[in-house]
Amino acid sequence: MASTAHRRYNEIMRDVEALINDHIAHQRAGTQERSKLKLLVPSVGIFFTPLLLEEAFIYQDRRRFISSRRFVPPSFNDIRLTLNTAQVMSLVRGGPIQLVTFDGDVTLYDDGESLTNNNPVIPRILSLLRQGSKIGIVTAAGYTDALKYYDRLHGLLEVIHRSNLSLAQKHSLIILGGESNYLFKFNDKKDCLLEFVPRSEWLLEEMKLWKEEDIEELLDLAENALMESVNNMHLHAEVLRKERAVGIIPAKGHKFAREQLEETVLVTQAILQVSPVGKRLPFCAFNGGNDVFVDIGDKSWGVLSCQRFFGGIEGSKSLHVGDQFLSAGANDFKARLACTTAWIANPMETVQLLDELAFLGGQESSKG
Repeated sequence: MASTAHRRYNEIMRDVEALINDHIAHQRAGTQERSKLKLLVPSVGIFFTPLLLEEAFIYQDRRRFISSRRFVPPSFNDIRLTLNTAQVMSLVRGGPIQLVTFDGDVTLYDDGESLTNNNPVIPRILSLLRQGSKIGIVTAAGYTDALKYYDRLHGLLEVIHRSNLSLAQKHSLIILGGESNYLFKFNDKKDCLLEFVPRSEWLLEEMKLWKEEDIEELLDLAENALMESVNNMHLHAEVLRKERAVGIIPAKGHKFAREQLEETVLVTQAILQVSPVGKRLPFCAFNGGNDVFVDIGDKSWGVLSCQRFFGGIEGSKSLHVGDQFLSAGANDFKARLACTTAWIANPMETVQLLDELAFLGGQESSKG
């Protein structure tokens, strides 16, 4: 029975892989609207690389014993992890990964916590730096003060500072905060080990066209939309307005329900999307777990900015790792427009993904 299920699952993965390859061929020819996959899934996006689905399923089946289950069919998590493996396999076969970007909360560390020096992800990130990969931490946390990012990431920063990495490797770490608004680079001569980089040195040409009056207008509209949800659902909330973001946080002693968070995101998003300023200026409305924020820009701009800062790295040579890829209120979702992605569910899965990347990369090196 297990062998029959394994063969059938392989056939399905092979068929889907063929559909993706057909779509990529149409994509390269500029006729992606006519691909079979586009006809079946009209919302399908960009593929930066092929996905080795059949091979990835075999890899995951050996670890998760999916084909051996009699009553439980392949789950969402089975498929999600198989897609991650397929993406990693394609990246390592296409050459060295030049850029890996990470979300912060739930990806590198537990929600609301910080990256301490005993976090198992740190030696994996150092290994990537030693191999020549650039690292970007693209987070919704938006601060102009380096100390606040140091508080969140002190474990990683201190370990890099004390490591035997070359100066060039150490300087291959940047933090892109507020989705796409504040850039800091590693500098071991600074007290906080981070140096603020002026926007003039890294903004994309399209981002330079964002007008300050539009930014203020969009944030005003977003604040009014958030307050509409606060009033309609009688939320115990406080408004927090920043330079390039506005959000609501729970009042002391209170917590938002998941449904309240999702409703607030969707209402705010709908109001902004139909507004004239929302059509002129990119924004991201997202559920932060116990708050809702609207940021100017989004993670696609954040990842693109990292690519540009490091000299123009292509999306097919970049990987973004995050936990928020559901289309409603998930801020990692837009990163799919800039590069390949891996969807993890917790920090331990990030560690496992990086171990998988190292293992599969080692296999490819031994073949060479």
